Amino acid sequence: MARKMLIDGELEKFNQVEVHYDFDLFVIGAGSGGVRAARFSAQFGAKVGICELPFHPISSEVIGGVGGTCVIRGCVPKKILVYGASFGPELEDARNYGWELNEKIDFNWKKLLHKKVALSSCLRLPFSPLWAGVSFILLFLCPPKRTSLYTEAVKSTKHYRLEVAIKRFFIFLGMPQRSLYRVFSDVCLVEADAEVVVPWTEEILRLNGVYKRLLSNAGVKLYEGEGKVVGPNEVEVTQLDGTKICYSAKHILIATGSRAQRPSIPGQEFGITSDEALSLEDLPKHVVILGAGYIAVEFASIWRGMGSTVDLFFRKELPLRGFDDEMRAVVARNLEGRGINLHPRTNLTELVKMNEGIKVRTDHGEEIRADAVLFATGRVPNTKRLNLEPVGVELDKTGAVKVDEYSRTNIPSIWAIGDVTNRMNLTPVALMEGTYFAKTVFGGQPSKPDYGNIPCAVFCIPPLSVVGLSEEQAMEQAKGDVLVFTSTFNPMKNTISGRQEKTIMKLLVDAETDKVLGASMCGPDAPEIMQGIAIALKCGATKEQFDITVGIHPSAAEEFVTMRSVTRHLTKPKTNL
Repeated sequence: MARKMLIDGELEKFNQVEVHYDFDLFVIGAGSGGVRAARFSAQFGAKVGICELPFHPISSEVIGGVGGTCVIRGCVPKKILVYGASFGPELEDARNYGWELNEKIDFNWKKLLHKKVALSSCLRLPFSPLWAGVSFILLFLCPPKRTSLYTEAVKSTKHYRLEVAIKRFFIFLGMPQRSLYRVFSDVCLVEADAEVVVPWTEEILRLNGVYKRLLSNAGVKLYEGEGKVVGPNEVEVTQLDGTKICYSAKHILIATGSRAQRPSIPGQEFGITSDEALSLEDLPKHVVILGAGYIAVEFASIWRGMGSTVDLFFRKELPLRGFDDEMRAVVARNLEGRGINLHPRTNLTELVKMNEGIKVRTDHGEEIRADAVLFATGRVPNTKRLNLEPVGVELDKTGAVKVDEYSRTNIPSIWAIGDVTNRMNLTPVALMEGTYFAKTVFGGQPSKPDYGNIPCAVFCIPPLSVVGLSEEQAMEQAKGDVLVFTSTFNPMKNTISGRQEKTIMKLLVDAETDKVLGASMCGPDAPEIMQGIAIALKCGATKEQFDITVGIHPSAAEEFVTMRSVTRHLTKPKTNL
């Protein structure tokens, strides 16, 4: 019998003639959401295939890797750098706690990256005439096909021909893909004029392997290559050697995520995105960052914590548009307090390559010389090469896939989850959407993702974390008045170290129902604390329930259950309607 799916209480109807497919589900994109959907669907008994682009730390339209942005070039490597950047100020603060630091505190960027390099130590391949000869012979014997996926990857990998030649040579010798040729082609890039270390971390490679094992253990068939939709029930996969194979599937899931975008200004090619920022060979002494989102403020904190001079440019008055205005101001104050130069209401107009560094011009007539310019100006859905519109799948003006509340597109057999839908672009949300997709399609449990009270964090230093509504959202959405409770204090740790950096906590409460509508915190350990607060809000906790909860003393977290005085009483404007 064909699989059955229940949505809105109606049984999906199938034709009398049963159609046989290669797979019950084929997933394009093996990031967090795609892997979760594939695994859980397989656990429900579905036959599942999944494809993902080849692995590389810097993404492009034809470069990716199992694990997706979060694992390879997003949350995980970024958090490692946040930890690294935090030690400098911590060591300075330690002096007042009795630690005698007799030597000057310096940061060694390359040492951090070398600690991250795969295979337990740094694998270097210096250029030599012998190596050049070997590469020439390999290229002659095994020229990469013109249609090869790696031919298009030249934008991301300068020596792709050498990589493909090595792969094809070892395949010709009959050696397995996981042996030497992979070490040469997937771990090392060779430059003609220098020894190069690609900073792929052990942790990132470990997680990449974990994701592959999760798929394998669930019985999911993994294909490495570029997938695109060629029909309502058909996917074409272009493999690394350029061959194309088509697979039929009863359901197709798009989970290709998003990629960083660059502004359309002269000289933008001299700037970098967050991908390259995680793979810089040298720590830039002076960095210019364009953007006001979480990526911009996080990298500003990282580089400043490592000793770089940082100039942050953004178009609005405050960074982090969409967050609570009061908390945005706190973050801006903390960034400036840590020595980051803020340039509100300022945009970049041109980048000029110099003999040493990059000259940056602004719309205020300023000129700044920088060693690196980071564009943190948003991300765009990865749909350009999926062939969706010719198949009939509807996209919005940003290129995101339009879906209904169950993550289904206008084509009944095609679905989409994660950043590619541009709903709420967070890794845990993609995991939720992947889980609910599997339940809906293969588990007989129609499940709509719930986007209410989802916590999130900005890993600046110190971090910001929120859940629920901001003050502005509460005033707009609440039926009646809103009570604002705040607590601003110097963390106990700072009282001895002498650091002047306040922590602020905030609760928003519906004056009529006493329900807690939102919570915010900017200060040490904010994300860890907010995860627990999110559970309370998800359960519909009231302010009284917060008040009767006994706190942990001494801790910063106890402030959330000891705020008694109303800071502000926000009155909802009355209407005659």
